[in-house]
Amino acid sequence: MTHMHITAWVVGLILLLVSYAMYKTGNKSGKILHMILRLVYLLIIITGFLLFINNTGVYTNSAGILGEVIVKMIAGIWVIGAMEMVLSKISKAKPAKSAWIQLIVALLIVLVLGFGRLPFGVQFMG
Repeated sequence: MTHMHITAWVVGLILLLVSYAMYKTGNKSGKILHMILRLVYLLIIITGFLLFINNTGVYTNSAGILGEVIVKMIAGIWVIGAMEMVLSKISKAKPAKSAWIQLIVALLIVLVLGFGRLPFGVQFMG
């Protein structure tokens, strides 16, 4: 499940960048990719929730990190919201600097908690 979740958010980030580029050049395909990205958001949320249920259940010893897991989930929802804000602002030809800053901050929080702090999934640091 971890690999499906990571794959979903990598695909989401790729779709975000491609859709952003298409919106900036005025290509109408950006709207189609934006709609596909919204479906990927659902996949990200569903797999993230399933990871939460599977890894923080009654039979696992994860009570000490439940707060960090909840913060990571909130930051993950924040990433999705920031991605949507970036594309919505760009599609309306408005400046999206604040949305990009939010996206980067939220993404860093999620990555540090996911890869560096929490014991589930892939460990790159430590």
